[in-house]
Amino acid sequence: MAVPKRKMSRSNTRSRRANWKASATPVQACPVCSSPKQGHQACPSCGAYNGRQYSAAVRTEHQD
Repeated sequence: MAVPKRKMSRSNTRSRRANWKASATPVQACPVCSSPKQGHQACPSCGAYNGRQYSAAVRTEHQD
């Protein structure tokens, strides 16, 4: 196994790690209500996914 001969400087380490960026999750329109939702998940506003309706996924607002 290869072992580094010298210590890598902070600037070299940080410039190498600068390319490790998290990408934003793609958002698509819900086919039922056209609101934005993440792929492969039930719609948070209407609860529809893959032609089915899930009542647990529907967002409920707190009542005061």
